[in-house]
Amino acid sequence: MVRDVIDSDGFRANVGIVLMRGDGEVFLGRRSGGRGWQFPQGGIRVGESLEQAVFRELNEEIGLERADVELVGHTARWLRYRLPSRYVRRNQQPVCIGQKQRWFLLRLRHEPMQFDFERTDEPEFDEWRWVSFWDPVREIIYFKRAVYRRALQELAPLAFPLGPPPLPQWWGESERRPHREPEPAE
Repeated sequence: MVRDVIDSDGFRANVGIVLMRGDGEVFLGRRSGGRGWQFPQGGIRVGESLEQAVFRELNEEIGLERADVELVGHTARWLRYRLPSRYVRRNQQPVCIGQKQRWFLLRLRHEPMQFDFERTDEPEFDEWRWVSFWDPVREIIYFKRAVYRRALQELAPLAFPLGPPPLPQWWGESERRPHREPEPAE
């Protein structure tokens, strides 16, 4: 049985992947069954380095190999979010109350790229699209928005050395909770 790393505070160690193409757009995948849109991400396994987890998740979730991308950089520290209490699985040990994530910026080496979501028995995504750099903050489930905002802000200077695109008009409103039933967390 493969085990993810959950720290003593109850946060599952996780890597997040911001995959960017040449024009600055980023990959956004629709979670299987239409359960919202997000970046590729996943837990770090016991004994696995951050980079090993990034390239394993990249392959498992969207079918890309290390040679398909350039590792541009990563966030300097862990970014955390708590799960809403109704999504905490209290019957599992250790109890996971949220995730701590290190975010990695990857750039495609060539296009067009063929994505393959069938690398695992339970695919994470069933659809994808390219979106502008800041849009995922608006599209992710409400309890992950602050982490997406911080990750993109920290990675923007690496993604756009001459200056990032301007923040969208809705940027200040992106922390508000939507009036819809949230999706279950990973």
